[in-house]
Amino acid sequence: MSDALNLPAEARERAGKGASRAIRREGRTPAVIYGGKEEPTMIHVEQKELVKLLNTGHFMNSIVNIEIGGKTVRTLPKDVAFHPVTDRPVHVDFLRMTGDSLVQVQVPVMFVNEDASPGLKKGGVLNVVRHELDLICPNASIPEEIQVDVTGKDVGDSIHISDVTLPKGVKSAITDRDFTIATLVAPSALKSSGTEAGEEAAAGEEAEAE
Repeated sequence: MSDALNLPAEARERAGKGASRAIRREGRTPAVIYGGKEEPTMIHVEQKELVKLLNTGHFMNSIVNIEIGGKTVRTLPKDVAFHPVTDRPVHVDFLRMTGDSLVQVQVPVMFVNEDASPGLKKGGVLNVVRHELDLICPNASIPEEIQVDVTGKDVGDSIHISDVTLPKGVKSAITDRDFTIATLVAPSALKSSGTEAGEEAAAGEEAEAE
């Protein structure tokens, strides 16, 4: 899993739009910690520190240790609201982690052993349908990425979730179908209109899987 991130915070006594605006004028971002059978905790964090964590690229699937009042609360980011003009974070929701609770996260896909794929060696193109997987994981073992092996895959082959070995204790959040992660298409399928034809082929595979 991604390394845990640390974020200092201060308690927020007042809720409401007026109080939140005042906090933002001070260069801070209002947030809330909820879950774990406890009352929600209103906090605010330094915006610069929050942006730094957002820029790591794995904020949403990392455990964030929030330091508040001399205590550390283990959380998972669940939602970040951004200003429509400045794109700065204006509010964050954190889910409190307790015990061995399960969490649903999106984990990026990484394709491996491409040199062992006959289709790719012929010049085929790996057309990715899902760049991330919706997974249910123990909160203490969230994978940083899921590796998908393309060994032996030829042009015309599809890779489904059933082809992927997930880490122990991790399962797909989508259980009603064997959905497509990627297809291996011939380069000629992309010739007429860039990647459009390849995307249509992948969409067809997805429809068949469903």
